[in-house]
Amino acid sequence: MYCIVQNNEIVKTSGSIRALFPNTSFPAGGPSAEFKAAHGVMEVVDGEQKDQRFYWVTPANPSLQLVNGVPTRVYTNTPKALEDVTETPEGQDEPVTTLGLKSQWIAQAKENANKALAATDWVVVRKAERGVEIPEDIAAERAQIIADCEAKEAAIAAATTIEELIAVVQGA
Repeated sequence: MYCIVQNNEIVKTSGSIRALFPNTSFPAGGPSAEFKAAHGVMEVVDGEQKDQRFYWVTPANPSLQLVNGVPTRVYTNTPKALEDVTETPEGQDEPVTTLGLKSQWIAQAKENANKALAATDWVVVRKAERGVEIPEDIAAERAQIIADCEAKEAAIAAATTIEELIAVVQGA
């Protein structure tokens, strides 16, 4: 996306430079740098968009702004709720709980641990049904998976800010 900037103000935008100057013919490579500079043509850049797993990212209003003299598509990054929220919607009798990020990431950690354990679940079933001992290496591996999951769950539950949660989830 391109725009024309005059007197520190965006005056016109378009998806192409040719559309900004419909009655002008340009060489095959497009307008020269001198032409762009003389007419205030600048390419629009994207502003910061935080990780959408943790933030609601929406275009700001207005979404196109000059930031340090650069035409920028600006976004509002609103942190999602860490904790579960229970509320009764207007006109309803039953409360509805929306899971917060902590609950969602704890569920993800448990799902990942269960997937890792699934490969050796058969030896646990064999032990329960036929009394065949679980090999030590498999028992140790399963214990480590469970301990790692419990540690991650505790770290997620202890997070008090989005930044702390991100650090836990990304393993920092």
